[in-house]
Amino acid sequence: MKSTGLGEESSANDADNMALSSALSKLKRFSPPSWAQGLRNIPKFIIPLSVKNNQINLWNLPGVPDSFKVFMRREDTDGAVISGNKIRKLEFLLADALHTECKHVITCGGIQSNHCRITALAARELGLTPHLVLRGDVQNVDEVGCEGNVLLNRLCGAHMYVVPRLSPYLTELKPRMEKLANTIRETTGEGSYLIPVGGSNTIGVFGFLTVFDDIQSSISDITDIVVTCGSGGTAAGLCIANHLTGSKVKVHAVIVCDDAKYFHDHVNETLTELGLTDVRSEEILDIIEGYKGRGYGLSTQDELEFIMNIGATTGVVLDPTYTGKAVRGLVSELNNNPSRFKGNKILFIHTGGTYGLFDGRINDLLKQRKTANSSVVQMWTDKRDSINPV
Repeated sequence: MKSTGLGEESSANDADNMALSSALSKLKRFSPPSWAQGLRNIPKFIIPLSVKNNQINLWNLPGVPDSFKVFMRREDTDGAVISGNKIRKLEFLLADALHTECKHVITCGGIQSNHCRITALAARELGLTPHLVLRGDVQNVDEVGCEGNVLLNRLCGAHMYVVPRLSPYLTELKPRMEKLANTIRETTGEGSYLIPVGGSNTIGVFGFLTVFDDIQSSISDITDIVVTCGSGGTAAGLCIANHLTGSKVKVHAVIVCDDAKYFHDHVNETLTELGLTDVRSEEILDIIEGYKGRGYGLSTQDELEFIMNIGATTGVVLDPTYTGKAVRGLVSELNNNPSRFKGNKILFIHTGGTYGLFDGRINDLLKQRKTANSSVVQMWTDKRDSINPV
């Protein structure tokens, strides 16, 4: 007898309900650090999602002047497929979604968005249905493929809606997300929780605002913190926490899209929403421009070769959209503009994004590369044959 599929659908619904019930039991009341308790719009709940085993190690980054020491904090190893800085924000955002009894989560980003992939996986883990509005240069669904982050989106059953790549958030993405939420409510009676690009809003900012104490206690005498900036939430959390704690560290954000004004405006808006009216973003955050290359999510051959060199010499995998450009910018600034740094002990926060490499853009370059430390593939069909190991 041919299956109707109804049994499978019922089982899936039962599994979602069980996951949702389990997630609700894990909601925890959030108590901010003492230095943040006077803020406005403090989230009520948090749900543990990250592994929190982040390492900080000295990083022998090639090209760095001898007068500097660079350390790296590994957010990229935090939670396997849901690793990266976005999970810090989602601990608060998805907790709010559960608390407000939403059954669906809607967010947006580029077609290879790390944030969208992490949101989809974490939502499924909690029994919520993920919907992703993705910007891309494709004309039909057959072109979407199964590479990189899209593969993981497909594996966790995320609903994906592809829109033109240059769709702005406020005028295109947000209205589409709102329309989708209305349609879901009209057809199912269920509520949807909307998350902006990168999870960068007042709730999401607490993700890295609360990580700051951990960073401070992990290593002493850090003079500068450097982070990639694509939507502004991580940089906002770090510089606001740095200000509130009275820390003397200087926070830098290497931007991979838009410009300094856009991100200062975002941080200033966040400061206002938190009730901090006596300080401006321009006073607490150094935004580093000049390293977005061809644009967001687009790569040059030089950028890809830089990623390959870092992997081959240090074993650290960077991604083409965020960390690759940021580390390239960091090395360049340390050499050409060292005075912008407060001191010589630099902490780079690796925010993840590795799955963006799996979209195939670097494949041909890797196959052609024949330099020191490059990977070499040889056929060895007969064990009696000699082989060249170098």
